[in-house]
Amino acid sequence: QVQLVESGGGLMQAGGSLTLSCAAGGLIFRTYVMGWFRQAPGEEREFVAAISPNGGNKDHADSVKGRFTISRDNAKNTLYLQMNSLKPEDTAVYYCAASRLPVVVQETTHYNYWGQGTQVTVSS
Repeated sequence: QVQLVESGGGLMQAGGSLTLSCAAGGLIFRTYVMGWFRQAPGEEREFVAAISPNGGNKDHADSVKGRFTISRDNAKNTLYLQMNSLKPEDTAVYYCAASRLPVVVQETTHYNYWGQGTQVTVSS
């Protein structure tokens, strides 16, 4: 059974930093494209960042480029999202997801497994 468990969310003031983690189990982590998505109240889930299985290819949404960085540690079966210069509009539930596709993708429909999410709240 595949499990993706996010952690590291919390309440932060604007301008601060947080690092999210996603611990993966029940899948061969190093073979999956991994992604971060977020969903604010009343909004659709949106792409944040994705990374190829070996970590060599990354994609970040325009709204987070230069502030957020996705990374992974295949030896630890863990995905990370370093978030700097946080803004109130970054407030959302953040989800990690795994895709069997061999290329980095942004669409939620291409991801096969999802975590339960972790809340990030940024105050102004």
